[in-house]
Amino acid sequence: MLNYILSFIFLISIVVFVHEYGHYYFARRYGVGVTAFSIGFGKELFGYTDKNGTRWKFSAIPFGGYVKFFGDHNIFSDFNREELRKKYTEEEQKKLLAFKPLYQRNLIAFGGPLANFILAFVIFVGVFMFVGKDMTPASISEVQKESPAEVYGLKQNDILLNIDGNKVESLLDVSKFIMLSTDDFIEFVVLRNSQVYTLKVKPNLVESVDQFGNPLEKRMVGIVISPNNNNINHVKLGPIEAIYYSVKEILFISQKTLEIVWGYLQKLWGQGYGDLRQLGGPIKIAQISGDFAKLGLLPFIMIISYISISLGLFNLFPIPLLDGGHILINTIEGIRGKEFKRKTLENTFRIGIGVIAMLMIFTIFNDVNNFLLRYQN
Repeated sequence: MLNYILSFIFLISIVVFVHEYGHYYFARRYGVGVTAFSIGFGKELFGYTDKNGTRWKFSAIPFGGYVKFFGDHNIFSDFNREELRKKYTEEEQKKLLAFKPLYQRNLIAFGGPLANFILAFVIFVGVFMFVGKDMTPASISEVQKESPAEVYGLKQNDILLNIDGNKVESLLDVSKFIMLSTDDFIEFVVLRNSQVYTLKVKPNLVESVDQFGNPLEKRMVGIVISPNNNNINHVKLGPIEAIYYSVKEILFISQKTLEIVWGYLQKLWGQGYGDLRQLGGPIKIAQISGDFAKLGLLPFIMIISYISISLGLFNLFPIPLLDGGHILINTIEGIRGKEFKRKTLENTFRIGIGVIAMLMIFTIFNDVNNFLLRYQN
């Protein structure tokens, strides 16, 4: 249990620090005063104050963090310009976020998610250059009897070129593309006897568990994959190739995450796709970080990159209180050419609080339920 707790604290501290530093960087760049930079919430455990008056601290509850700007007293304070004009001098107003141009306020809000994507990018580039990337071509070594693969025409020795529009560049790509597919049919492009064939296969949905014991509805087509001609190809990439594959991986994960989220939203109305049990919160992150830490340093570093992408993407959702919500409100206000009334902002942020609270309750329920199921089996 201690391994899970320590791994979680280390992982979440890194991705939260990077996220909040993105906000901090752009705030300082545009002259916004920063009074606090906290990893965690609640009571301060330790910290120090720098020469600019920013209090850098670790706090007791390690489920996030925040950057507090000069003049912030509550979630509405950076919008109440009339009140701020009465309270602060013209010189002090230069340090307030509320009085910065629209593009600067949006860049400060966007800085957190941007930093998360940059962290993932740096990790991917480093791993691909110095550890290497699997580039082993994949072929089908076995098609299981009466499986969807056999029914829809996949054959032994087919070389997999493309799955759902994604080029298959390694053995690992095959299971990833199948698992993250969202349509009723999965499109396979294969090379067979020097001819290219396109086949659509409807997978079976099978109740299973993931590698860490969590319940999972798996998409199964019934094929066994092996290296084509037994040729294992693990290569260290040059800088340009590493950058290309890093950007490609971030875009792929982001695209698939958005598709899955859209499926979840539709499923709430009874017509979407995806396994809602896979939605997790802090307990699941702790479990994943602890399990990957057991696998070694490299898997743990890689999971940091994926959690960082998820955090950055989630914060861009246009929900009040999140960075995407701030960007949306700032932009609408800029288009309108006038400030929102305080009552409008209060109601908007209450909606945001409600949405986030419901999401937290649901994910924590999933976490606890999956945790109990895992240790009952």
